[in-house]
Amino acid sequence: MKVLLTSTSFQDCEGSHKEILKNQNWEISYLRGPLKKSEIIDVVANFDALICGDDELDREVLKKGAKGRLKYISKYGVGLDKIDLVAAKEFGIPVTNCPGVNQIAVAEHALAMIFSFFKNIHLSHEITSKGGWKRPLGYELFGKKIGIIGLGAIGKELAKRTPFLGLETYVHDINLDVNFVKAHKLTSLDSVEKIFQTCDIISLHMPLLESTKGLISRSLLQEYSKPGMVLINTSRAGLVEQQDILTAIRSGQLGGYLTDVLDAEPMDSNCILRNQPGILITPHIGSRTKESIQKQGSMAVNNLLRLINK
Repeated sequence: MKVLLTSTSFQDCEGSHKEILKNQNWEISYLRGPLKKSEIIDVVANFDALICGDDELDREVLKKGAKGRLKYISKYGVGLDKIDLVAAKEFGIPVTNCPGVNQIAVAEHALAMIFSFFKNIHLSHEITSKGGWKRPLGYELFGKKIGIIGLGAIGKELAKRTPFLGLETYVHDINLDVNFVKAHKLTSLDSVEKIFQTCDIISLHMPLLESTKGLISRSLLQEYSKPGMVLINTSRAGLVEQQDILTAIRSGQLGGYLTDVLDAEPMDSNCILRNQPGILITPHIGSRTKESIQKQGSMAVNNLLRLINK
């Protein structure tokens, strides 16, 4: 059994997930993802299984894998938008993922980004690291309105916490969990536009689908968002149009864009959001905690075991 492991989080963190992998009688090869199509297409047919991250597994890659040895794909993480699921089904390659294990880590990361931006912690650290003592003016969170778009596992974890910070919390989801909303005394709004009209801070927690791709566009920002609103994206870069974000930042329509995800990862040197005032970027580390990695890694290995033993 030859397995290719590409998840760098899995590889970089020691813990129980590696022990589970070590106990399998598999021949493991390692590449550091996320792999572009050109990096994986020439090797994919050599392996029976992939334990992958956000590698580009399109139809052509999967077809080549299926003509060779590839039989199983176990996704480390939740999002499956980089995998052509239609093609995988056509070629008889089952795909699994790891839902319900990283929600605390990502919700905490969203909060950390909010605190860092509103209190200018990232800028202040840069100033003092260079020996300076300029003191940027920050803002309090108390009394501000936060909108959470997407009330899945991560959105719910964030919504549990924000009211305790004095944030008026509004939520929107096309499949709203009414009981959760009532239990946590949240306010639901029935459209993305109403969330943008109402809130000072908005956090995105949606999957990337055809229906959500480019959802946060120039028209939405210009016609509906409150001036100076701060947008957080720990989900998928494709939910927003990066050029529209930059335009809204420069015009003052957006007060900030805090993102853990980019169109190209690792970040290209010519990324238009790089080194821009009002934009805070972290390198896709929302779920990269020791606790989350062990849970996700263990689930990814166990998922593969279940596929093999079916």
